[in-house]
Amino acid sequence: MKKYAIGLDFGTNSCRSLVVDLADGQELASHVFSYPSGQDGILLDPSDPNVARQNPADYAMGLIESIRGAIKQARKNVTGFNPAEVIGIGIDTTGSSPVPVDRNGTPLGLLPDFKNNLDAMVWLWKDHSSHAEAAQITSIAQKIRPEYLAKIGGTYSSEWFWSKILHCKNSALDVFKAAYSFVEICDYIPALLTGEMRPEKIKRSVCAAGHKAMYNNTWGGLPDKEFLSAMDPAIADLRDRLYENAVPSDHLAGHLSPDWAEKLSLKPGIAIAVGAFDAHMGAVGAGVKEGTLVKILGTSTCDIMVSPKHKGFEDIPGVCGIVDGSVLPGYFGIEAGQSAVGDIFLWFVSHLVPASYGKTADEIFRRLETETSKQKPGEHGLLCLDWNNGNRTILVDVRLSGLILGQTLHTKAHEIYRALIESTAFGALTIINRIEEYGGTVNDIVNCGGLVRKNPFLMQIYADIIGRPMKVSRSDQTPALGAAIFGAVAAGKQLSGFSCIEEAQRVITGIKEVYEPNEKHQEVYQELYRLYRQLHDAFGTSEWSGSLYPVMKELIAIREKQRRRQ
Repeated sequence: MKKYAIGLDFGTNSCRSLVVDLADGQELASHVFSYPSGQDGILLDPSDPNVARQNPADYAMGLIESIRGAIKQARKNVTGFNPAEVIGIGIDTTGSSPVPVDRNGTPLGLLPDFKNNLDAMVWLWKDHSSHAEAAQITSIAQKIRPEYLAKIGGTYSSEWFWSKILHCKNSALDVFKAAYSFVEICDYIPALLTGEMRPEKIKRSVCAAGHKAMYNNTWGGLPDKEFLSAMDPAIADLRDRLYENAVPSDHLAGHLSPDWAEKLSLKPGIAIAVGAFDAHMGAVGAGVKEGTLVKILGTSTCDIMVSPKHKGFEDIPGVCGIVDGSVLPGYFGIEAGQSAVGDIFLWFVSHLVPASYGKTADEIFRRLETETSKQKPGEHGLLCLDWNNGNRTILVDVRLSGLILGQTLHTKAHEIYRALIESTAFGALTIINRIEEYGGTVNDIVNCGGLVRKNPFLMQIYADIIGRPMKVSRSDQTPALGAAIFGAVAAGKQLSGFSCIEEAQRVITGIKEVYEPNEKHQEVYQELYRLYRQLHDAFGTSEWSGSLYPVMKELIAIREKQRRRQ
């Protein structure tokens, strides 16, 4: 009898379902559903560019459309495919993306009184409206709970759980008062499928809790009430309506309810795994193991590593968390990342590239790549800071912005495009250096995500700048694949044949290609990276002291040297 698992990947603009054959990891079918609400699925506020919300109704529609679509495609692709042989479902989502809910677990944005209220919707990961609250939380923790900050890189972020809830209380008191609790969407969607949505009963993800909500078993779970009261007494009162325990994603969230089984054309009782964030499940789908750094490159990036619990792991300033079980059970999960990568390129193409480069975004990207691939590293004389959406790692400062240095009257669009790509690679190298500075060992790097599939030129630049081979995951859909792996393992060994995640990874994951670094290019990029770090530290750290006077002149010297070689 065949056995299949379904992975669900709820992203920033769409959700995807993936049907996986558990015998060999073959991906039988997938279907993408674009969220219909807002702008590309994001609800915006014209008066505040920091606001980014989502409509929770889009998730229910996405569940139905994506799973039914994938099943229909699987029946076309595989003779005799039977959806009754699906044994488990796993779910990954963006995060931190909490939603205010009532006592029954219904999102307030689905209720008549709040249906047009942005603050009652899902507070999407990329919402930065709570930057003042994040700074407040960091300041309080520095004074009375520095151990809280030590596990999350030293600074609390506006992208995370408590800052968003505190901002909701400060700016939308009617929503805060109406909310019985707040639920991450990686917990909400599994609860929706199981039919058990009462906030006290929902199985909570340790991935979300540990990386974004300061949850740690060392201090008994969520932050204590004294700390939360220092933020606001109303936040301390909320703690009793959140959760006491959080678990890894190989645990059962529950089983598929009869109601949702009918909606999805699946068998009732299918195992539903506890949810997690997309990058963490993407790392599992890419084959993460000790010594492997998985880079998920998309609109933003997330870098994931694991370390066995018995070895321990030193706290690393500037990373987004070190959490027990957030990626693989029995391992510490280490998360870092960049707030914008693909978003930077899309911004550039949408707003600054001349019409002569093409009519559609795809045409423009192809033309940019064609033109810039003719140049040598450093030939454009430019250097950028990749902070167009703030800095997530290692500075953790949303109040930073992008920079393009070295422009002349002869600078062309494709040269800026290349410099933007290089800046994101310099940011990636900065993260790797920080991890290794604090005792982590990066033996190999596996890449996945939309940018990896679409842009081999980018991957070669990353290899040249980072100075290591850039491996590419065999799957183009690693978050959904990782989710399917968790769905299979949650179903149990008797059904899936797998007793643990690592066992499933050996069957289901793999590498399809490798980009090797060009040594000559790497030499030039080492010079440019030194200048990048000067800008990085000068604009990003209060401790920096020095002079930026030589930077422009050194950029020009590198440019002239490379053009002479040409």
